[in-house]
Amino acid sequence: MKYKRLLLKISGEALQNRAEGLNHDPIILKSVAAQFKSLLEAGAEIAVVVGGGNIFRGLEGVSSGTDRTTGDYMGMLATVINAMAIQSALENEGIQTRVMTAISMPSIAEPFIRRRAIRHLEKGRVVIFGAGTGNPYFTTDSAAALRASEIDADVLMKATKVDGIYSADPIKDSNAVRYETITYADALSQQLGVMDAAAFSLCMESEIPIVVFDFFKTNSMVEIFNGDTSGTLVTQG
Repeated sequence: MKYKRLLLKISGEALQNRAEGLNHDPIILKSVAAQFKSLLEAGAEIAVVVGGGNIFRGLEGVSSGTDRTTGDYMGMLATVINAMAIQSALENEGIQTRVMTAISMPSIAEPFIRRRAIRHLEKGRVVIFGAGTGNPYFTTDSAAALRASEIDADVLMKATKVDGIYSADPIKDSNAVRYETITYADALSQQLGVMDAAAFSLCMESEIPIVVFDFFKTNSMVEIFNGDTSGTLVTQG
């Protein structure tokens, strides 16, 4: 295996099926659980940071009259709903989990405590981080970079709808070039937009490689774990 401790950043939108009006598609959740099971059996330690865009996004609230701080807190609560959905799907497959949140809600989740999170990972439990960083004005990408740094993750896996980072949006630009590897500095200077600047900067400072990959490709996470080519690798260079 190339990596042992993995942190997966997954958007809320990746869990939904818009065509059928489902915020949480059981087929997608079951697919995630199957890949996690394979990774755990191979010795991986898995943490997850999930977004909330399938339910509520803070910036969307601003456009409808909600102030930014309130909107961001509403978005954080949406991520907790998604964390619980992932937890349920994993436990249905016999995988032990813990949901940890940056905002205290002891009836449904543990508060985030770094040492406790690491201990859960060492015991083979999947740790799902909800509520972002617990602060407004920070994205779940930043939360993923922060948690990856705190738990000493070997890699941050950024799940997307395309197979890596491109020079432009490949859906809109047929001439877009896909990068096999790219440095943090180049990703920042070119403003490629796959993650926000704060997340890239924190991973660069902590020297945590980022793999941007196609979440919907079969066994894509397993390929990354084994060191096979899957997506774009972002490193110091």
